[in-house]
Amino acid sequence: MKHDIVEKSPGLLIVLVLIVVAIGGLIEIVPLFFQKSTTEPVTGLKPYTALQLAGRQVYVREGCVGCHSQMIRPFRAETERYGHYSVAGESVYERPFLWGSKRTGPDLARVGGRYSDEWHRVHLINPRDVVPESNMPAYPWLATGIVNGEQVQAKMATLRIVGVPYSDEDIASAVEDLNGKTELEAMIAYLQSLGLAIKEKRS
Repeated sequence: MKHDIVEKSPGLLIVLVLIVVAIGGLIEIVPLFFQKSTTEPVTGLKPYTALQLAGRQVYVREGCVGCHSQMIRPFRAETERYGHYSVAGESVYERPFLWGSKRTGPDLARVGGRYSDEWHRVHLINPRDVVPESNMPAYPWLATGIVNGEQVQAKMATLRIVGVPYSDEDIASAVEDLNGKTELEAMIAYLQSLGLAIKEKRS
């Protein structure tokens, strides 16, 4: 029988499996490039400011995403704890994407505005001062690290190439806006911006 030929030929089997997987992948993935819900920003979404973008770079550099997901699934147990589930339109300006499922610590997709700047400052310098049972490492060096404005400016210019709507004025003022700003200030600004584009509707 014909299927015997396929089963007895590993090379042919591999090629056919790859073809099937490729076709299936195209059928699932290609339509997403044409859906407004995945390609257009949600109402009210704005690109990160220079300070927020600097904070995001610190967040990525320090590996925070390794313990804190930024993706709330559409399940009641998650939405009741963290807020409205995550949607693709919130992340159209994200490079790289920080969606994930690792939660050594809580999900941060909607952490913006939940705590004061001072709470974040204390928490980042020594988490156990505000959450005694926390196993999060302390990041005291962020308070003395100074943001590199030119690096952030270059990042903004690059992001504009891939579709993030930064204006010439946004990019030109980045270095001045970040002058003397610490990495701690930047990180707090980034955390306070998370999840604000979608407001949870509570009954």
